[in-house]
Amino acid sequence: MKNKLGVLFAAFEAVPFIKTGGLGDVAGSLPPALQAAGYEVRVMLPKFSAIPEQYRTRMTHVADFQMPLAWRNLYCGIEQLVYNGVTWYFIDNEYYFRRERAYGYFDDGERIAFFSKAVVESLQYLPDFRCDILHCNDWHTALSPIFLREFYRGQPVYDRVKTVLTVHNLKFQGQMSDFVLGDILGFSSDSGAGQSLRSDSSSINFMKGGLLYSDALTTVSPTYAQEIKTPYFGERLEGIFQWREGSLRGILNGIDTTAYDPAGDKALPARYSPADLGGKAVCKAAVQKELGLREDPDAPLVIMIGRLTEQKGLDLLRWGLEELLARGIQLAVLGTGDEAYEQMLVGYALASSGRMSAQVRFDDALARRMYAGADLLLMPSRFEPCGLTQMIAMRYGTLPVVRETGGLKDSVLPYERWGEDATGFSFPDYDARQMTDTVLRAAELYRTRPEVFRKLRKNAMTQDFSWNSAAQRYGELYASLCPEAASS
Repeated sequence: MKNKLGVLFAAFEAVPFIKTGGLGDVAGSLPPALQAAGYEVRVMLPKFSAIPEQYRTRMTHVADFQMPLAWRNLYCGIEQLVYNGVTWYFIDNEYYFRRERAYGYFDDGERIAFFSKAVVESLQYLPDFRCDILHCNDWHTALSPIFLREFYRGQPVYDRVKTVLTVHNLKFQGQMSDFVLGDILGFSSDSGAGQSLRSDSSSINFMKGGLLYSDALTTVSPTYAQEIKTPYFGERLEGIFQWREGSLRGILNGIDTTAYDPAGDKALPARYSPADLGGKAVCKAAVQKELGLREDPDAPLVIMIGRLTEQKGLDLLRWGLEELLARGIQLAVLGTGDEAYEQMLVGYALASSGRMSAQVRFDDALARRMYAGADLLLMPSRFEPCGLTQMIAMRYGTLPVVRETGGLKDSVLPYERWGEDATGFSFPDYDARQMTDTVLRAAELYRTRPEVFRKLRKNAMTQDFSWNSAAQRYGELYASLCPEAASS
């Protein structure tokens, strides 16, 4: 039966312990969904000093050992915590993980190599757990399948393990100096691992090696799985995805539909549901006041929430912003990112006379109030492997305006093609004119056909973006890799 399969889910971040991006949301939500579907799931993270004390004090010691990493022998401890019905393991080494944040240090290559090796080494020390599937995530654990096959071959506890590598964002690959290959990873240049990791004559690529060594590859939406086989989206690795097409699947992420629920969200000034949308107008008035916008129920309120980077379409917004504000649209932005975009948005907001607000920070409670109070969410991304923001917005009855790429294309049913069965709006090309016209059409629908806009809100709110579907698809993948274990 499928519940006999043991899955170790390895990631460098996960809510509620530590989060820097969407990977943290996925790693915190998918394992409980897999556990609920009947799999024996454990999760492994670094034991960062930034993990809140309320979790650190509840951890119990499982094991410790000395682990070789090239010429080094390093202390490695394993701590355990049961949270949300799932057993979590934390790899302990204060030299590497007693840091204020997860990433951004000069020795990230060494820290991540240590964690990737520790994930594999730990499999022999985990009590009452048999690992059938090692599920790795992004470049931070892409080395684990390589270490598994190169250093642990022939040992029964390891030979049965099948590996899955999920690409959350191909833009980040872990490209390191060639020095790392031998001095930190312990591979020679002419070995199979050395050749697989080779990026060019002077550098290596953690992600590239993991893509070649893993038994199966997944990414976080069906459309992105197709896009990364092309040069535009493939980040110089499109040839590998083309070659491994038969092992590649695109599985759309989900969101925590219990945490994101306007009928029960305590951060909101009023609660509402698809059956009773009255509270959304209260939320709009409250967030307009909170953000210093004119309190006008007839003004379409558009929000952007997330990283302020070129990937997220800030160049398109730069060109369309003045026209949108001149046409009576209110805009509220929440997030941090590139300094040039931050300054641009703050400058426009200061000169907007209550038509625009720029909050250069991140505040989860404010984000929820913005989701609840807004009419439209703008996501004009250049590329978007999956995106969770559009799913959260729809959960709160805020209709996305998105570019047709990656998970945005897979999760939003555009009014332009679906009519009154739609859940949002979309435009095909990375083009400022298309973006601006689409936002204006959505705003016009809000103003002139409120009954249709209301129906679209309800459509969006009743979409199933829970993790159940994704958990089922991952389970099918696991079973295909371990048919004997799945049927035992």
